[in-house]
Amino acid sequence: MSNTEFHRIKRLPPYVFAEVNAMKARARANGADIIDLGMGNPDQATPQHIVDKLVEAVRDPKTHRYSNSRGIPGLRKAHAAYYKRRFNVDIDPETETIVTIGSKEGLANLAQAITSPGDTILVPNPSYPIHPFGFILAGASVRHLPVGQNGAATDIDSFMTTLERAVRHSVPKPLALVLNYPSNPTAEVVGLDFYRPIVEFCRKNGIYILSDLAYAEIFFDGVPPPSILEIPEAREIAVEFTSMSKTYSMAGWRIGFASGNKALITALARIKSYLDYGAFTPIQVAATAALNGPQDCVQQVRDMYRQRRDVMIEGLAAAGWEVPSPAASMFAWAPIPPQFAHLGSLEFSKLLLQQAEVAVAPGIGFGEYGDGHVRLAMVENVHRIRQATRNIKDFFRSNAGGAAAAKDPAARAELLDSEKAKA
Repeated sequence: MSNTEFHRIKRLPPYVFAEVNAMKARARANGADIIDLGMGNPDQATPQHIVDKLVEAVRDPKTHRYSNSRGIPGLRKAHAAYYKRRFNVDIDPETETIVTIGSKEGLANLAQAITSPGDTILVPNPSYPIHPFGFILAGASVRHLPVGQNGAATDIDSFMTTLERAVRHSVPKPLALVLNYPSNPTAEVVGLDFYRPIVEFCRKNGIYILSDLAYAEIFFDGVPPPSILEIPEAREIAVEFTSMSKTYSMAGWRIGFASGNKALITALARIKSYLDYGAFTPIQVAATAALNGPQDCVQQVRDMYRQRRDVMIEGLAAAGWEVPSPAASMFAWAPIPPQFAHLGSLEFSKLLLQQAEVAVAPGIGFGEYGDGHVRLAMVENVHRIRQATRNIKDFFRSNAGGAAAAKDPAARAELLDSEKAKA
């Protein structure tokens, strides 16, 4: 017997990033100094006052017992207070918010809670993999909404046209729409004027909205990304996921939140009560201290990513690679240079790894409409990022003739064979 016979496993395609990760591991085992811009894994230490609170709490034996799957009351109150001061939105900590073991777990479990076999879910493409696959694993069908095509920003008129067409031609009527701004992987941001017609349309058509706001605090140009819950009517249909992973460099701590519509929060709370006892209590106590404590550490993280962004974008431009400067998130969404576009994002990522010793995330891993791009994560310090851009510049120079010549299938195959031989 093979696990490929299991129904849910069969619904998952091969993991696109696995091949690049395996190549990265082999290269490092052979002594290569790989600069890893692939995974969005924060490299900074969690602020000391948060760590100190964790240590203090873990010394109390009472905190070693089972926790609460909804989250301890103090943390839910702290999160509600955050929503009030950041978005001027009043959240009831008892009925409108729940602590999740990272926003990824929250979205996946909400999908399990609300989805019936055969339901249709609307998901932008490209998108973070859990957005479609959380629902696919729950038995739903996913209808993809192409966004950001040909490097263009997603304007509300084109999005509404796409959304309306998808709803009109979906049977049964879609259950929910997933939104993610600032976007992973594209780093695109939107304002409240983008959300308003979507909320109105989804209310009219009885469609839930699941908004992923994990990068709410990583913004660079002075305009904080809004919450969809700032639109009063959104609370009738929307739930929003946030995370402490990037804001406080707490990725491994696995603390996130879902807030908004009471029915959706109740559904998530009920299914979580069967699946877990919540995050370890000392972690929740420390997360409470993070939200209630000094916030200068958040500005420091924001400034760090801004500096890395500027170094990356300027260095890539000097290398001959024009990449849009992201206004938010910890990612740059880079169109594959024209001379390499015929390779697709996976093969281009392999070449960067083999020849430039730089790992990136192939855009195809975020959906078929991402295949013309790669995602670069700002998770190395500025010195390493500068080295990465120098390596890429040398890579472009060394491939100036070969890549441009490989526009016909035979030449392309010859080029790829030669690169495999070098590796």
